[in-house]
Amino acid sequence: MRRRDEIMPRKRRQSAPNHERWLVSYADFITLLFAFFVVMFATAQTDSAREKAVSESVKNALQNDSFKNAVAMLLGSDKPKGRDVPPIQTMDALKKAAAHNNPTLAELMPILEKELQREIQSRRLSVHMTSRGLTISFTQAALFPSGEDEIAPDFYPTIQTIADAMNQVRNPARAEGHTDSVPIHNSKFRSNWELSAARSIALAQLLIQDGVARDRLSIAGYADTDPIDTNDTAAGREKNRRVDIVILNAAGAQGEPERSPPAGK
Repeated sequence: MRRRDEIMPRKRRQSAPNHERWLVSYADFITLLFAFFVVMFATAQTDSAREKAVSESVKNALQNDSFKNAVAMLLGSDKPKGRDVPPIQTMDALKKAAAHNNPTLAELMPILEKELQREIQSRRLSVHMTSRGLTISFTQAALFPSGEDEIAPDFYPTIQTIADAMNQVRNPARAEGHTDSVPIHNSKFRSNWELSAARSIALAQLLIQDGVARDRLSIAGYADTDPIDTNDTAAGREKNRRVDIVILNAAGAQGEPERSPPAGK
């Protein structure tokens, strides 16, 4: 006869509930949160270091000649200028400097502004630097009668002054004609394209007569495709009717065709 404890199965002892299982999830969450803040902190520190490095680089560049020399090269200089080079202030000084080296467009600009002061004050022309080079911009009314391509004789001395200045640098130059958007169609010109190109040619021919080498010049006619003001007002159209001489820097000259050396050289 079997014993009772051998016949009846033993009851399993129930384990006590674990009230600390949430600690596992909490620990995982805290670990992830800690990792997140570590990454954020590291990123912030890297950006701060880069910002400081950039700031120091700009500061150093502005405090020495490297920045000025780079600008001079962009504006057409063949040789960087140091601080010990005296500024060129007159046309005579420019001619003397040109006998020894190639003056920069940055040096040429204030001399032209001084020589052309009367025309600038009367708003017949303007002188300014652009990314392509030094631009002398004539109003159409100063150079040409309306719808014509013959330069007014009273402006010949001004063109001669510009030609003399251009001959002190080696940069190529381009005469560029512009019109407003009002169509033209007369017995001489069928469109604004023809008018703008004809005015560019007239200006280039006068510069050649005044001593500028022919192989340094090119012409362009833009018609009304490159306005500097609105064509919806009379004042805006007046500004758009202009002819520019652009003395090209290295960047501006990249659009010009390569010059072949003369035969026999």
